Amino acid sequence: MNTPILTRRHLIAGLGAASAFATVPAWAQGHSIHRDQGGGHGRGGPLIPAGFGELSGEVIDLTVASGHRIVEGRRGPGVAVNGSVPGPLIRLREGQNVRLNVTNELGSDTSIHWHGLLVPFHMDGVPGVSFPGIHPGQTFSYEFPIRQSGTYWYHSHSGLQEQSGHYGPLVIDPSGPEPVEFDRDYILLLSDFTVLDPHFIMSRLRTGEGYFNRQQNTWTDDYPLSAQERRMWAQMRMMPTDIMDIGSPTYTFLANGRGPTEGLEYLFRAGERVRLRVINGSAQSFFNVRIPGLAMTIIAADGQNVRPVEVDEFQIGTAETYDVIVTPGNAEAYAIVGESMDRSGMALAMLASRPGARADVPALRDPPLLTMGDMGMDHGSGGMDHSAPSADTGAKEAMGSAGAMDHAAMGHTTPDASMGASDDTMAGMAMGGMSMAGMKMRDTTLLPPDVKVGPGLDMVSMSPVDKMGDPGLGLRDVDHRVLNYRMLTALEPNRDTREPSRLLELHLTGNMDRYMWSFDGRMYSSVSDVPIRFAWNERVRVKLINNTMMAHPIHLHGMFFELVNGAEPAHQPRKNIVIVQPGASAQFDLTANEPGDWAFHCHLLYHMHGGMMQTVTVVGPGGAA
Repeated sequence: MNTPILTRRHLIAGLGAASAFATVPAWAQGHSIHRDQGGGHGRGGPLIPAGFGELSGEVIDLTVASGHRIVEGRRGPGVAVNGSVPGPLIRLREGQNVRLNVTNELGSDTSIHWHGLLVPFHMDGVPGVSFPGIHPGQTFSYEFPIRQSGTYWYHSHSGLQEQSGHYGPLVIDPSGPEPVEFDRDYILLLSDFTVLDPHFIMSRLRTGEGYFNRQQNTWTDDYPLSAQERRMWAQMRMMPTDIMDIGSPTYTFLANGRGPTEGLEYLFRAGERVRLRVINGSAQSFFNVRIPGLAMTIIAADGQNVRPVEVDEFQIGTAETYDVIVTPGNAEAYAIVGESMDRSGMALAMLASRPGARADVPALRDPPLLTMGDMGMDHGSGGMDHSAPSADTGAKEAMGSAGAMDHAAMGHTTPDASMGASDDTMAGMAMGGMSMAGMKMRDTTLLPPDVKVGPGLDMVSMSPVDKMGDPGLGLRDVDHRVLNYRMLTALEPNRDTREPSRLLELHLTGNMDRYMWSFDGRMYSSVSDVPIRFAWNERVRVKLINNTMMAHPIHLHGMFFELVNGAEPAHQPRKNIVIVQPGASAQFDLTANEPGDWAFHCHLLYHMHGGMMQTVTVVGPGGAA
């Protein structure tokens, strides 16, 4: 491997150059444009700077405290780890032991979850699932061996603190050589900032899901919708522009804690191989990442090495990580663009050949629009993945004895199967050459009997299909190479390639108007003491069916799973987050070999707090969790 020109420790975790520290105008430091709302952390206390330092070793001390943040001249509440947002880079080495002493100086309980790390379940940091939380004034010591390498991150699992800045990067260097060569090593942590208290945001979402959507379609806007299509969406009480619950201007999108005009730089010399560790540490945002003029080679996903694949853009869901290699040429600078999926704003950084060098920043692209395919209704358009394997590939025989649903009968019905007159009927409409006459958006006969039908469920996908080959909303028709899950292949062979012994099918459900989110129609508050149970070392295939019109990044704590993406079982990519596209399904294989209780949830913060969470219990080899 090439010797890095700058050591990782001296890079200060990807801050790049001294000019990466943006200067906040003096007038803004005492300026507040909103009063506190919702009883959150407040705006008092010290000013929390953006950016982060680096910590390493076998004993690391962390302190969580409140303050206020100023981004692009706007002031909002802040929760900092060791005085900064993001919190410090924690850099460890595979094979070491670590003790992390976390002291809580907030006025409420806190916690830290080590996202993607293989740890004993009582060190996972989820209050109410794996430990009681860290009370004000107390210190909790997390202790565990480091069993892996790669790019990860950490964040609060208490209340809505993550939105206010309680997150930071975590990198584990391998015990042996890196599988790829690089000259510089940088972190790009994407996130979202708001001047509003997160509890106020949650209350507004519950009273009006579209409250923060500034891209709603009207009769006078310039979205390419016909009058007929507008009537159809209105009759469904839905919006084709409902891409993200929250966008700009409520959110300012950040790179390493800095707004798009606040000068984050990464230095390079022409011809160097630069490793960018891209972490989506946002509360609620998806980003489409590209560097105009440069190709990116994906080398890792969620901390796990993959066979290198070259792309020009990729979508990164909330809590995902991707490591990429780029080789800048002779240009003075290149713009690193993290455009929000709804295209209301962007996070921005610069690859710079010298401090202060700048590249042209592309304009925001037109917002994408949802299609009937995103509602699980149209197999002929909308980004459907016709190359997908059979939904039950590799587990058919096992499923037959495990009570699996027959989705040729349940999920892939024809339009005629859901005709009828009701308030949900779209009479006489057509879209994309597909007759919409009589289709019902809440035909609960399409659901298996274990899905609870009630006020928390307002939409049922008529024909959900596998969309592992879907690059994501807004990226289906671009004229360059875009990553999708089918392009990912594990670099190292998977240890367990057994056929799954059973299928676990879960439906992602919700009522968008009431902002209620759930698995199988049941919010976490009603199932918190009824976990999903796996036997020790059991091999399970999990099928997620998205009955909503929003993409959900689903995260399993404590274990990696292998995406069923068409790769041979030995090289199915390992991840801990899977994006389930709107009106679609996704599958993964899991070996239940980490005993204990683990959180399983949508990583959109407000969806998780709206109920889309479960507990997974793995019974240990001795029969106890």
